[in-house]
Amino acid sequence: MPRRRVSAFALILALLLPLALGAQQVKHIILFIGDGMHLEAEIGASRYLFGGDFALSFHKLPYQGVVATWDVTTYNKHAQAAGKPLYNPSAIVPSLGYDPLRGGLLPFPLQSSGIDAAYLTAAATDSASAATAWATGYKTDDGNISWLPGDPPGGALATIAEILRRERGFSIGVASTVPFSHATPAAQVSHNTNRENYHAISEEIVLRTQPEVVIGGGYRSSTYVSDVAYKYLTANPDSPYVFVERQAGVDGGRSLMDAAARAASQGKKLFGLYGDPARGNFESPVPRNSPGNPRIERGSIENPLLKDVVEAAVQVLGRNSKGFFVLFEQGDIDWAAHANDYQRIIGTVWDLHEAVQAAEAFVDRPGDDIDWSNTLLIVTADHANSLLRLEKPLGKGQLPEQHGKQYPNGEVSFRTGSHTNELVRLYARGAGIEKFRKLEGAWYPCTRIIDNTQLFHLMAEAAGAPQQPHLKVLPDKAACAAAAASR
Repeated sequence: MPRRRVSAFALILALLLPLALGAQQVKHIILFIGDGMHLEAEIGASRYLFGGDFALSFHKLPYQGVVATWDVTTYNKHAQAAGKPLYNPSAIVPSLGYDPLRGGLLPFPLQSSGIDAAYLTAAATDSASAATAWATGYKTDDGNISWLPGDPPGGALATIAEILRRERGFSIGVASTVPFSHATPAAQVSHNTNRENYHAISEEIVLRTQPEVVIGGGYRSSTYVSDVAYKYLTANPDSPYVFVERQAGVDGGRSLMDAAARAASQGKKLFGLYGDPARGNFESPVPRNSPGNPRIERGSIENPLLKDVVEAAVQVLGRNSKGFFVLFEQGDIDWAAHANDYQRIIGTVWDLHEAVQAAEAFVDRPGDDIDWSNTLLIVTADHANSLLRLEKPLGKGQLPEQHGKQYPNGEVSFRTGSHTNELVRLYARGAGIEKFRKLEGAWYPCTRIIDNTQLFHLMAEAAGAPQQPHLKVLPDKAACAAAAASR
């Protein structure tokens, strides 16, 4: 009898203890970034592919919200103009970074009036500081890679990938259509005061951090990959990686999947190096003007599509029963927007759309313990770019007449070739999405706006590794004034 009482007590304790300690809810975090992707770019791609405004794969995810993306450099520019104190992490006034009275409570075209275009183009984050925000929970200066603002010695910041590997035993991965040492992937797994220190960044990733999966551009590039890093990958018998790179005439999707299969079977890590040798990036998918029948061709068969990258990465990462964190970036959306190249924007957003579908199919796959009860999928942008506006309707499969940056029939327009301070969209599915609702309005009362640093805390908490907040926000009524003005 006493033994049975002990057993019952032990059973109750076993059931309650995880709740008391904060049970791990999420074992798999899949973060997609459409670099530079504004809502108008999403709508343009949706119209081309499906003839409707909100028909992309991520438009169907159950949580949908908006994110402010400003960095310390942007904050200080607006603070100086207003005669206000400069950025202080212990006394943040959010409306100095993004003012919803001037920029809007929602991105265009969800809000079409009361938006000051000059304000939105006056200052904006760069990709490095934006990636640092969700990777570490800190705001930082333009150009910093997971490093404190002001570039103090020893200012490296622990990233979500590093924390989850250390505290939860997760595998970690980064993958992008731009060089792997570029800002967005780099900020997850390296630290530097200058995003353009590509050689140092590549060496930190390859030699020290050594994520379980790295896939990206930089093939035959002395700019983005140091000789030391490349030789380690290709000529070191003790390298932990199965290494694959672009080959002339070889299908990049197939070569990457073959390498992923070898890595999975051998219990090794995966490193894929692709891209255009002249510029580092993957050649972008190319849509054709084909009214009623959308048609998109691969930019080069020698590079994988982003959906191929997803399928290869999760084949390796999914082996870890403790879980994984992975970032997938369609980085060429931003490059296309900088060039005011609408055709390329459509092709790159399609690439992201297809990749998100591939990730959902992976989670839905039967026969394993990966499902939506223990997986969180997030799709968002690091910032907007170009102030793209769709001026005239374009139907399914239809592209505007385009001559470089010129659109003689006026179907689309671009106000700039630079980043903007517009809100971006956020989409999510899976375990923990109820946490997004709790974040809404915390920095911007009376709104649904989430700050990008809050994504770090959401992911860490969802995975059972909550982190103490690094920043303190002062009461700010600007957002309430904007909400009242919009009624």
